[in-house]
Amino acid sequence: MQTNSHLSVFVHEQAKKLGSKVVFTYRDFGSREWKDTTWDNFSTVVKQVSNALLNLGVKVQENIGVFSQNAVQYLYTDFGAFGIRAVTIPFYATSSEEQIRFMIADADIRILFVGEQEQYDKAHRVFPQCTTLERIIIFDRGVRIAPGDPNALYFDDFLKLGENFPRQTEVEKRYQEASMDDIANILYTSGTTGDSKGVILTYGQYHAAMEANHKTVPVNENDVVMNFLPYTHVFERGWAILCLTVGARLIINTYPKEIQETLRETHPSCMSSVPRFWEKVYAGVKAEIDNAGSAKRALFRKALDVGRRHNIEYLSNGKRPPLHLKMEYAFYNKMVFSLLRKKLGLENAHFFPTAGATVSPEVEEFTHCVGINMMVGYGLTESLATVSHDRYNAPYTIGSVGKPLEGVEVKIGDNDEILLKGPTITKGYYKREALTAASFDKDGFFKTGDAGYMKDGELFLKERIKDLFKTSNGKYIAPQLIESKLLVDKFVEQIAVIADQRKFVSALIVPNFQLLEEYARDNGIKADDKEALCHDSRIINMMTERVETLQQGLASYERIKRFTLLHTPFSMEKGELTNTLKIRRNVLLKNYAAEIEQMYKE
Repeated sequence: MQTNSHLSVFVHEQAKKLGSKVVFTYRDFGSREWKDTTWDNFSTVVKQVSNALLNLGVKVQENIGVFSQNAVQYLYTDFGAFGIRAVTIPFYATSSEEQIRFMIADADIRILFVGEQEQYDKAHRVFPQCTTLERIIIFDRGVRIAPGDPNALYFDDFLKLGENFPRQTEVEKRYQEASMDDIANILYTSGTTGDSKGVILTYGQYHAAMEANHKTVPVNENDVVMNFLPYTHVFERGWAILCLTVGARLIINTYPKEIQETLRETHPSCMSSVPRFWEKVYAGVKAEIDNAGSAKRALFRKALDVGRRHNIEYLSNGKRPPLHLKMEYAFYNKMVFSLLRKKLGLENAHFFPTAGATVSPEVEEFTHCVGINMMVGYGLTESLATVSHDRYNAPYTIGSVGKPLEGVEVKIGDNDEILLKGPTITKGYYKREALTAASFDKDGFFKTGDAGYMKDGELFLKERIKDLFKTSNGKYIAPQLIESKLLVDKFVEQIAVIADQRKFVSALIVPNFQLLEEYARDNGIKADDKEALCHDSRIINMMTERVETLQQGLASYERIKRFTLLHTPFSMEKGELTNTLKIRRNVLLKNYAAEIEQMYKE
């Protein structure tokens, strides 16, 4: 049964029901040991945070910053702040000094919570330039505080300010005064254009989102849920809170690069993720099968064929598989797919919400074929995540983003733009009145900037309207569509399509160097370094063949005619990626201007 009370009191209401049940499985910073904590302890620490914040003079609706990786302290801080009607503003742990300085100034942040050494060092360096900032509170006790820094305080010591709940009477007064119209979070979106804007999310939006999602998302009290995406990301934030409302246990993954190991250690039943995670799983499995003996290859291909017919041709269309196919699938599920899921740490797989970018049909079909229930969806920070999603154990269409959430009205506007209205949609952007006004049409629908269409009750995405390229021949190109087709290849780690105002489509490709170096060794190709490998004609010929194969389904004007292999990956440090790893095309155009011009030379 769901608990969907106001977030200011939610943890304490849930603790009354679930007291000694484990709520979090987590590791301390730098530790390899998994720990558990209960709902009772969660409630106690949240009260301490609320009391400690009052002792630091935090006012109603004051903005507090959280600059950290996922950690149990992050959740204590969030809900402790909710308890006194404060606003938490999450920063990505990878944010630059320039980004955090902007957000601190824009939101008048006085108190900033930080995770590890990297976040503390950045906050300490910008402190003199941030006139509002008074205090840095550090989650990781192992952080070395700069000598003579009087403004830093460890989280453990901060909690002592709230021991024995000295301000609990005031805290409870704020509980009583809490309103659904209060702001809960301001989420700054870095954007692919570099423009940063704070999306306002209210408690009422959360309440509506939890109610609507609970009706169609089958997470329950028995689920063990991996928190892989950062809590700063609205998808993970909304998903984690939804899971808490039904009493599921959260596994807090602090270090994203360790996710494969973490999955195998903790065996979750659910995890939200972006498509890139599953693209890597797909590419890894494909590479392993390609390198296997002929008998094993044949077995896996037969299993995939049976899985496709059973799970896609029949179940996804709401049809009952014939008995002989059910028996075949049961055999291959036990002999092949269950071993694959176990190797991934997903032997307890329930379902896996996936959104944030275009999901390749090949990857979506593969996950369903092997018995992993990928629930594809679509959403925005401005819609508090979910706009639409596939339904569990119900018909769905490969390539769609599912059916709209109850209460979310979807309208298709000019240029096929997806327009939204409903109780989960933001009221606007923080301190950006003109932008807010421009983001809604005359009927109050929010303009998403995404193009799409409805068919048989399901929403299908076409492209980002602003991302459409127009070639010099007048043809429109959707770069993300082309990129998604190539990202399923095991040798492609990153790709950026170039086409705007150009006579044909080209691309910058960063290879998977681990696999590329293996290929070079196996084929007697000697290269001194990655750069030499990228320029070797035999490597280029092999990649050309793969690119041509992957884009056979595209129109001739959409196909990549030339590409350049890059020996260094796109990075946030160079400004080429946002914190959510989306490409900043304008920066790439500048950083790789010479390489791009070379591709268009006659």
